[in-house]
Formats: sequence, structure tokens, C-alpha cells
Amino acid sequence: MAEPREIDTGLDGFRLWPGALDPAAQAALLAEVRAAVAASPFYRPVTPGGRPFSVRMTNLGPLGWVSDRDGYRYQPTHPVTGQAWPAIPDILLDLWRDLTGRATPPDACLVNLYRDDAKMGLHQDRDEADLTAPVLSVSLGDTAMFRIGPASGGATRTFRLASGDICALTGPARLARHGIDRLLPGSSRLLDGGGRINLTLRVAGGAAGQTSR
Repeated sequence: MAEPREIDTGLDGFRLWPGALDPAAQAALLAEVRAAVAASPFYRPVTPGGRPFSVRMTNLGPLGWVSDRDGYRYQPTHPVTGQAWPAIPDILLDLWRDLTGRATPPDACLVNLYRDDAKMGLHQDRDEADLTAPVLSVSLGDTAMFRIGPASGGATRTFRLASGDICALTGPARLARHGIDRLLPGSSRLLDGGGRINLTLRVAGGAAGQTSR
């Protein structure tokens, strides 16, 4: 696989590598995700207020991000099966090392499945112990309309995240508000039946903070 090419997003700390994963790498990663999901199936969490998410979720790694009526947190087991989350694939660990330059590997990888009209409202990633550690996100499947804006509020910008794209929240953008407004159905044939899988790598550190998602 060729070295990913980063582009200038115009937003300090928001890094974007379009087409970082070629079709073969996307297929290989998807195969690993499918194997993990067979052991740790997607489920639909609810917010602390009891509202179901429109996306379905699972996790990889020692810790997984979960949401239920008790709040937002990281935990070592699947809330439905009670089993430990599967390991993070080496391809993701390699991408983390190469693109973030961080020696400390991620200990959490949230896997979101978007189908049909699923979306993710603007939120900040604040449940981690070290809020200076980057957040790395890998897109597979249909293109998503990704919206991002300053942590303090104000105007947002929209970027298209296509299959194989990778982005990162670092430095000044680490606590940026971000979310997925919608998918562009049919923009990729990678996933059977369409849709998008997003893999978000974080250094969670066992934190159990609160956030607004």
C-alpha cells in the first residue's frame, strides 16, 4: 500500500488522508471487521435519556465505548453478550502508528454501522483519560457528509468522507464538535446492501467521563 497523502483541510488539527486505503486494503480490513462482528455483534445502544441511536455499534480492543441509561463510558465487555471485545486488527494499529506518530497504541476502537438514514449528531469526544491523544477515524463503504466545527461553537464545515479515507482529530481540533449528517447511498459497493462502517481509534485509558452525543 502506498504512503497515504495528507491534504490541507484548512482547519488546524483536523487531518485528512483521502484514499489512504486502496480497494484491496479496504477489502482486507472489512474481512477482519466481519470476523470480529461475528464474535461481537452490532447492537443498538440508547442514550442516557433512553433514546435509541440511529447507528448500530460494537467495539474492538481492551476497552469499548458504550451508552445506556447509566451514561457514557468505556468498559471491557460487550453489554449484550458479556464477552470481551475482539482485538484491534494489526492494520489499524499500523495506521495509528504511521499517521499519528504516537508510540502508545490505542486501547479502544469504536465500530459504527450506518444504514439508510442513520446519522450522528454533533458531539465531542470527551470520555477519554488523555484528551491530548489523537482520535483516528477510518471510513469504509458509502460516502458520509462529515460536519466539524470549533469546540467553543460557531460555524461548521462539511467534508465528504469516502471509503478508504482516514481523518484525525489532533491538537486544536481534538475536542472539535463533529458528526455525520447523512450518507450518499450507492457511492460504494464495498458493503453488501450498502451503508458505511466507521472505525474510530482512541486512547481511552479506562476513563468514565460524560459527554454530549
